[in-house]
Amino acid sequence: MKKIIFLIVLTSLNSFSQKNLKQLLKKFNQESVPYIHVENLNDKDENIVLLDAREPREFEVSHLNKAICVGYDHFDLQKTIQQLPEDKNNKIVVYCSLGIRSEDIAEQLKKAGYKNVFNLYGGIFEWKNKGNSVVNKNNKPTEEVHAFDKEWGVWLTKGIKIYE
Repeated sequence: MKKIIFLIVLTSLNSFSQKNLKQLLKKFNQESVPYIHVENLNDKDENIVLLDAREPREFEVSHLNKAICVGYDHFDLQKTIQQLPEDKNNKIVVYCSLGIRSEDIAEQLKKAGYKNVFNLYGGIFEWKNKGNSVVNKNNKPTEEVHAFDKEWGVWLTKGIKIYE
């Protein structure tokens, strides 16, 4: 009986957490770029281009394997385009900490003619929270994730939070 109650409570907390994330993203995003959920992203797929819309200091702590750091504050569309396949139908997934900054970057890519652009729902935090691996600046697996700041860091529930 205790196991059943525990599972009910755990499920409730998980759906509550997901509901809050959904509300948070709805508050900050226009939803102008379709989301791709962590469960639907295969980071080992060679045909997917992963773009990290966090700042270089965040990227250096950890990022999704094979991601390209494009930043946010000093995002350069032309420089980014030079790193992308010529085929504007290639699948591009943009992510940040939670999926807010990445929407802005993804919108710019769509305006530049890229047709298959997605925003990673919940960003690297959700990626890590779901038990997926990240790598550091030396492409070595790490448990560390840059948590941006204490306010946003609450959304990261797994891994080691880094704030510097």
